Amino acid sequence: MPVPVPRQRAIPAVECGQAQAAFPGEAPSPDQTPNPTDPNPTDPKKPTLKDAIPTQKRETRTPGTGAPANLTLLLIEDDPAGSPIVPDLLDQSGNPIRVRTARNLTEAGRLLTDDVHCILLDLALTAEGDADELAVLKHVLALAPRHAVLALTSAGDAERGAEAVAVGAQDYLFRDELDGRLLSRAIRYAVERKRSDSAERRLAEGRLRAQENRRLERGLLPTPLLDGSSLRFAARYRPGRSRALLGGDFYDVVRTPDGTVHAMIGDVCGHGPDEAALGVELRIAWRALTLAGLCGDQLLGTLQQVLEHERADDEIFATLCTVDIAPDGRRAGLCLAGHPAPLVSGPGRPARLLPYDNNGPALGLLPGARWPRMQVELGAEWSLMLYTDGLIEGRTGEGKERLGQDGMVEMIRRQRAAGLTGEALLRTAVNEVRTLNGGELTDDVAVLLLDRLP
Repeated sequence: MPVPVPRQRAIPAVECGQAQAAFPGEAPSPDQTPNPTDPNPTDPKKPTLKDAIPTQKRETRTPGTGAPANLTLLLIEDDPAGSPIVPDLLDQSGNPIRVRTARNLTEAGRLLTDDVHCILLDLALTAEGDADELAVLKHVLALAPRHAVLALTSAGDAERGAEAVAVGAQDYLFRDELDGRLLSRAIRYAVERKRSDSAERRLAEGRLRAQENRRLERGLLPTPLLDGSSLRFAARYRPGRSRALLGGDFYDVVRTPDGTVHAMIGDVCGHGPDEAALGVELRIAWRALTLAGLCGDQLLGTLQQVLEHERADDEIFATLCTVDIAPDGRRAGLCLAGHPAPLVSGPGRPARLLPYDNNGPALGLLPGARWPRMQVELGAEWSLMLYTDGLIEGRTGEGKERLGQDGMVEMIRRQRAAGLTGEALLRTAVNEVRTLNGGELTDDVAVLLLDRLP
């Protein structure tokens, strides 16, 4: 069967062989010296596998690469010494292709090391008691998933060779038509094809893992439970980790049966996947505890217990801001655990920060801490914005000056004066903060907006 010529490039390999190499100036090993007492001497006129293996030399390396220049073949056959193979198995650089031989799968398992590049398997070798003609090939493929495999069959059994390729071999060759040049070229082609297939498989597996991670992270973002509420909700989320969908910031909004709307936003210190996972755990715990009727100091104390049990080390903490809006929408309770105060605005009232004098400690810092609940008046029409510190810690130029809460308040005032509300307001605010920073923000950013209209 014609074998395509692979793209020419250096193929690294390592030293191996059935017998020790005979270096220049050294005596040949015993198995390379004819034995005159052998009762069954090999026919000198019949080329054999040993005839096909040129005198071994020291391993050479491709200049400039540091990689070995020789390929290694493992032949698995019932009687490898009797295989009619033409001499001079050379790779594309003119270096000898080294050959190891095995008469059965046990020997093959012993000789199959990482320095073997290709396996030549005689399909006539069958597994005892197994009716599957390709059982040995399947065993070899399972034994050597990273190695190229060539199947050797007779000219009248092309169908079996094709089945071998369908099972996983890189190619098949006819035993009766085999010569050194064809086999050398087939080995190079099989090695290149195996490398290409392996690289493509790794790339596909990487894409699949990335897709699964994106679906998982997207699924961990909250779906607000506001059925029956007249409040409008908007949110914006930007993780600080490159190519991530989820960071250590978290938020949620739910409406309890009594008509109270509860909103929360928090920030786990750090930006890695462990912090993102902990943020998800705290958000889910907050939702469950809120729906169970807990609020204020009792809720935050329970969340701190969750954090202490789930964090990776004792230095991990989380800031949190919770707001519970009364059913009439005119007033709210506010609890701060080391978190920036929310921003509120309304018709004729410029944006301003809610009181933060009674800000308690972040979760996980002080055992037995308390978090006072403050009552705030919102009015008939208002817009309430909760955010994490990623929004205010971006720089405002080439210097070290940061936006800060005062800069954020001025920015929101200006954007609201320009008529921006809801999603448009949050998108513009985050984009402006990023522009002021001179590029991507290094910290996670989460912002949510609740609007009450008349």
